[in-house]
Amino acid sequence: QVQLVESGGGLVQAGGSLRLSCAASGLTFSNYAMGWFRQAPGKEREFVAAITWSGSMTRYADSVKGRFTISRDNAKNTVYLQMNSLKPEDTAVYYCAASAGGDSRREQNYDHWGQGTQVTVSS
Repeated sequence: QVQLVESGGGLVQAGGSLRLSCAASGLTFSNYAMGWFRQAPGKEREFVAAITWSGSMTRYADSVKGRFTISRDNAKNTVYLQMNSLKPEDTAVYYCAASAGGDSRREQNYDHWGQGTQVTVSS
């Protein structure tokens, strides 16, 4: 059974930092591109960041570019999202997802999803 488990969310002041982790099991981790999405209250889920199977290429939403960094450690079956200079607009539930292929910005190309972790950024 495939399982993706996010951790590292919490409450932080604007301008602060958090690092999210996503531990994967039940799949050949290195065969999947990995992505982070988020969903704020009253909003639809949106793409945040993605990383290829090798970790050689990354992609970011314009809203987080320069502030967030996605990385992966295939030996640990874990993907990370380092979030710096956090803004109240970053408040959302953050989801980790695994993709076997396709455009990593599109939800339809992800096969497995985690349960989400809450990130709250106070003013």
